[in-house]
Amino acid sequence: MSDRVALVTGAGSGIGKASSKVLARDGYAIGALGHSREELDVTVREIEAVGGVAMALDADVSSEDLMASALSSLMGRFGRLDVVVANAGINGVWAPIDDITLAEWTRTISVNLTGTFLTIRAAVPHLKSSGGGSIVVVSSINGTRTFTTPGATAYTATKAAQLAMVQQLSLELARHHIRINAVCPGEIETNIDANTDLRGENQTAIPVIWPEGQVPITGGRPGRSEDVAEVIAFLASEKSRHMTGSPVWVDGGQGLLR
Repeated sequence: MSDRVALVTGAGSGIGKASSKVLARDGYAIGALGHSREELDVTVREIEAVGGVAMALDADVSSEDLMASALSSLMGRFGRLDVVVANAGINGVWAPIDDITLAEWTRTISVNLTGTFLTIRAAVPHLKSSGGGSIVVVSSINGTRTFTTPGATAYTATKAAQLAMVQQLSLELARHHIRINAVCPGEIETNIDANTDLRGENQTAIPVIWPEGQVPITGGRPGRSEDVAEVIAFLASEKSRHMTGSPVWVDGGQGLLR
């Protein structure tokens, strides 16, 4: 049994890995969930190396059966659940609307949106049993603050829908003392570009002369995964006890340029 337990999806790299490490630093036992066991094992080892507690949960967030099995394993090991970070996602295919295929659209929806739904649905009964908790959904400035990424119709739709889900569930879950908020990162140094397929950019991009630098607060440099992870840790903690249904943009002002 552990005093406080956090489930983090997409925990093998990027924001998910950084969030797992920051929450472990703050005293949470970590269920590090993802689809690459090798990466998850590295995350777990790094947490354990500094005295933290973690377990790897190998699952695809878009699979109902695998998510149910993963939550069962988490509860069997730790006995409770207090925080959920629904971070797993892909960029998918960015292409003109008359070029993107149904299979490409469905893949992005399945991972980003259905995966968020299945994560929350599987976790909520355990959060209720623990007397409440906090859910943090990792959305994006795309679909919530900006709409200028060339060809990103499927991706943007999932990110907008994630925020709508957060706001809808904030009222439903409040009676159970479960808070749910969204972080909306801008350009962050992660490996999500490995999950991106960009086609036909010249058919969808809108030519604009930006102010110098994409991210004003850093002189144009992308943010770090840790910058988002620290905000996630705040939303997971009692320091944000009066926040629910809120988007928090972590973009260094990037979204305000567009």
